[in-house]
Amino acid sequence: MKKVPFSYDKLKNIVSEFPTPFYIYDEKAIRENVKNLKKAFSWNNCYHEYFAIKSNPNPYILKIFKEEGCGVDCSSKVELMLAHKCGFSDKDIMFTSNVTTSEEYALAKKLGAIINLDDTAHINFLNNCTGIPETICCRLNLGEDIMYEDKVTINFKNSKFGSTKEQIYDAFRKLQKLGVKHFGIHAQFGCHKRDANYFGDNSHKVFQYVVDLYRNTGIRVDFINLAGGIGIPFLPENSPADIEAISSCIKKAYDETIVKAGLNPISLFTELGIYMTGPYGYFVSSVLHVKKTYKSFIGLDASTNSFMSPARYNNYYHVSVMGKENKECNHVYDITGALCEDRDRFAIDRPLPYIEEGNILVFHDAGAYTYSHSYNFNGKLRAAELLLCTDGTVKMIRRAETADDYFATLIF
Repeated sequence: MKKVPFSYDKLKNIVSEFPTPFYIYDEKAIRENVKNLKKAFSWNNCYHEYFAIKSNPNPYILKIFKEEGCGVDCSSKVELMLAHKCGFSDKDIMFTSNVTTSEEYALAKKLGAIINLDDTAHINFLNNCTGIPETICCRLNLGEDIMYEDKVTINFKNSKFGSTKEQIYDAFRKLQKLGVKHFGIHAQFGCHKRDANYFGDNSHKVFQYVVDLYRNTGIRVDFINLAGGIGIPFLPENSPADIEAISSCIKKAYDETIVKAGLNPISLFTELGIYMTGPYGYFVSSVLHVKKTYKSFIGLDASTNSFMSPARYNNYYHVSVMGKENKECNHVYDITGALCEDRDRFAIDRPLPYIEEGNILVFHDAGAYTYSHSYNFNGKLRAAELLLCTDGTVKMIRRAETADDYFATLIF
């Protein structure tokens, strides 16, 4: 059974001060998760987590990660600006972009960020923009299918990300001549995975490539960035990822490749997003109307423009009808918003307790890739964001949009 970090009475008090819809994040749980992650990877002395800003770009959330000793992963100029405003600088910023502009490279260099080249052909472009930094990373495209449960999860030859193994060989030789002293390899091999062996097997491929790179170029990398990919259990019956087991499998792969080749120590980095905040965010909305035609529809005071993941990814997001958590789920509903779009549904044919107008619904696992995906179709406005602080108090960390915000960028 999925639980929320507040009682129904507590939530009613929150709603009386901050009207629905809104997101609310559990600060205490996020901090505990960071500590558990760092403990699991403590075998690697220089392990560093770079929280993926794109998953939850709120300054209050970013400051939590800064206080817990993490860095941030940025993908654009605005994300770099946000990182800088939150106090991140130098090697605590990983800049992993693609189709990158000169302005983005210039700002990344100015902030001292680690630049991760998606395309090795950008070396001359970067050099002309701002010069080559002493530390640089290249994103590896493994050039093969990544399998999971007999299915292809990534077809690297069809992916727009990364450079080939041979391209990186040549790039590292060129970068070394241009004055680079510290090298890194970045590799992404999946998303929403919780199986420890999956991460062990695919880390082994990346580590072995680092060994091959050394044997082909004589260049020893200083760090390996395994990016993200650790998922969360959306279904109530699923188990969460065992971070200790995942780390253990990665260590085994590291020992069999890096250590065996005499290249130890190499720092390991990650760029986790949904694993870090996903389970610790909740989307809260109130029932505005109940409609019965050929089906029973629950119309919320929010639409999927504010919380689009159920419509975009077709993921199951668990729903708690607050005050009725222990009631029998003996009714079937489609939960919808007000968009002029028939896919505007948070859940379809979902068994739930009897729902009435005014009931408060809480969607679980809404802490990542949710607000950051929201948009303004139909002139609908984005929801507010709240933080459930470690002391139990609640504060607004982003107000809801207004019509003035919507019109602010129009020259009319």
